[in-house]
Amino acid sequence: MRSPWCAYALVGALLALGVQLVPQGPVRDGLGALTGCAAGVATVVGARLHRPRHPRAWWLLAAGLGSWALGDVTYWVCWWLLDVRGFPGPPDLLYLAAYPLVAAGLLRMARLARPGRDVEGAVDAAILVAGCGLVSWTSLIAPTLAGFSADPASAVVSAAYPVADVVVLGALVRLFAATGHRSVSSRLLASAALVLLVADSVDQYATSFGPGDGSGADWMWQAAYVLWGCAALHPSMRRLSDPAPAPGSAGLSTSRLLVLTGASLLAPATLVLQLLLGLPPQGWAYVVGSTVLFLLVVLRIHVLLRRVRAQADLLADLARTDPLTGLLNRRSADAELRRLRDRARLDGTDLVVALLDLDRFKVFNDTRGHPAGDRLLVGACTAWRGALAGTGVALARWGGEEFALVATGIAPARVEQVLADLRAVTPEGQTFSAGLAVWDGAEPLDALVARADAALYAAKHAGRACTRTADRGAGPVHTTA
Repeated sequence: MRSPWCAYALVGALLALGVQLVPQGPVRDGLGALTGCAAGVATVVGARLHRPRHPRAWWLLAAGLGSWALGDVTYWVCWWLLDVRGFPGPPDLLYLAAYPLVAAGLLRMARLARPGRDVEGAVDAAILVAGCGLVSWTSLIAPTLAGFSADPASAVVSAAYPVADVVVLGALVRLFAATGHRSVSSRLLASAALVLLVADSVDQYATSFGPGDGSGADWMWQAAYVLWGCAALHPSMRRLSDPAPAPGSAGLSTSRLLVLTGASLLAPATLVLQLLLGLPPQGWAYVVGSTVLFLLVVLRIHVLLRRVRAQADLLADLARTDPLTGLLNRRSADAELRRLRDRARLDGTDLVVALLDLDRFKVFNDTRGHPAGDRLLVGACTAWRGALAGTGVALARWGGEEFALVATGIAPARVEQVLADLRAVTPEGQTFSAGLAVWDGAEPLDALVARADAALYAAKHAGRACTRTADRGAGPVHTTA
């Protein structure tokens, strides 16, 4: 599957080289238009050949490339056949129509790669667009508008190109902020877009402020076309719009931070450059641009802190709960037991601890398999939580198939009834043995748990599927079914 894109890259490189070797004229412009048409066809062929799960994004890119190619063809016809060489002209409408199509294709890939709300990616793209937009305004757009003040149509069309470039750049950043893929196709796509933006900037500056006619950017446009086609023909294109892995712990890698830092510093850097070159600074542009950048950076910090808090809450929840059943784990159960002990001491009420153990669970696991054993544990805990709702009794996984009940302000006889209710809802016809102990108001908690554990083993020796209550002094004294 390497041959199609490799062959296209070779042919495209030869065409691009031919454009540079042929003198300025109809043959050169015709070869350039042919390169653009080949890129659009390659995008369609790549989408049909590799069949990505979400081809619409590639169809949008193909439409954008087709619009650029059609603009090249129209330019050739107008310039060399009809001798219509005014600006703006029909080719400009086709060229400008391509940018929103390409941006839409990139944004669709971003949405597919990161379904739902990707606030971080949107803010990061906005920061880069704001920084580059300020540079584009001060260096290209504002001077262009001033230079064409007597010709509003030419001014608007000329200014539309750098604006469109910034839009495509924002869509590209949005894509790479959303996707976790580092495929060959993604690198080719990024290279194509960046080369295109540089070519547009060179052409805009040369035609508006320089001595040339912008033909020096021809080789960059041809290179961008070839890179577009290679990105579509490479087999890795089918994964470009697949859902990406979740972002890291903070959703902000070192490289991403460096890019955002550079974008945030574009405003002062541009101002310093203008001062060094003796150019009159555009004060209001820097005021607006710097304010927007500052507010976006503050928003990014807010989003970052919110993600960190959410992840901290998740880690705290994972640290205190059992991953299989969702119940409190052993450590959290110990903390809950200490809290309820203090409450019982303050209120002068009973503190009751019961340990439950599923009967013959090892045999169940060995005969039905560990997945079935896990399903039994999850089903039992789900049923028990429903039965305990509103009783004020805390339930925790003590370890393996053993669980703990802790209650305060509830009579021991009521806890025994609660245990009977739990037996009635235990799934798979499973039974459990239980040992119950009541705090004497002075003993250490480990001694209380030890008495409940001794009562549990007494219940197992008594035939299982029953509850044994420990005496406050020596040991278990009676059994209940």
